[in-house]
Amino acid sequence: MARKRGQVLDGLVFLDKPEGLSSNHALQRVKRKLDAQKAGHTGTLDPFATGLLICCLGRATKIAGHMLDADKGYLATILFGVETDSGDLTGVRTQQAPDTFEGVDRAKLEATLKNFMGEQTQIPPMTSALKRNGKPLYAYAREGIELEREPRHIKIHQIELLACEGKTATVHIECSKGTYIRTLAQDIGRQLGVFAHLIALRRTRVGPFLLDQAVTLDEINEMADAQQVIMPVESLPPELLIFVPQKVATSNLSA
Repeated sequence: MARKRGQVLDGLVFLDKPEGLSSNHALQRVKRKLDAQKAGHTGTLDPFATGLLICCLGRATKIAGHMLDADKGYLATILFGVETDSGDLTGVRTQQAPDTFEGVDRAKLEATLKNFMGEQTQIPPMTSALKRNGKPLYAYAREGIELEREPRHIKIHQIELLACEGKTATVHIECSKGTYIRTLAQDIGRQLGVFAHLIALRRTRVGPFLLDQAVTLDEINEMADAQQVIMPVESLPPELLIFVPQKVATSNLSA
């Protein structure tokens, strides 16, 4: 069996994922720069989205599945007046407010946001990576096929309006796993009766980890010793550390 390339590195790298890269492409760039043998991440961000992407190295990859269940935080920028088939700026326009629409009233928007607090159900978009018969929903969508989707139970812990300027608004959201922010933006627009879609998304939190802990790809590339960005396994919170296997001791004894 061929030996795997790269060094055996254990720990986490908090990456501020740039716009335009898939989560996997961003992860692979970190892996190559650090010369790591094994790497994974704890939850996908769409290519247009930015923010916290947690890259797990070596033994720390064992926490990835558990982090998928963690609560998340986001900054979402919503454009009102137009709905798209994907719920975001990458989709095709499907519905539009009348030409007389000039923007949303801040007080009305704040009142509407309160309706989305707490536990609720949400229908995943056809452009999601959820699979049906081993095939992702977005693949069906590309073929012009729309399937019925089971509603998913989610919870919005916090939703706060940070800015409202005519047809756009910036909203801070703290939510449970499985929440589609583009679907949330779409539902907010529908409840207001003016339609809406997501034009920017920035993830600010994954479980106990915050965006202000993150570094950019450019910052990593400029470091003489890029491995300094790795948070060691031993620094993980106890509730995550329990999932990490102990390091196997090696022996250099000769016969």
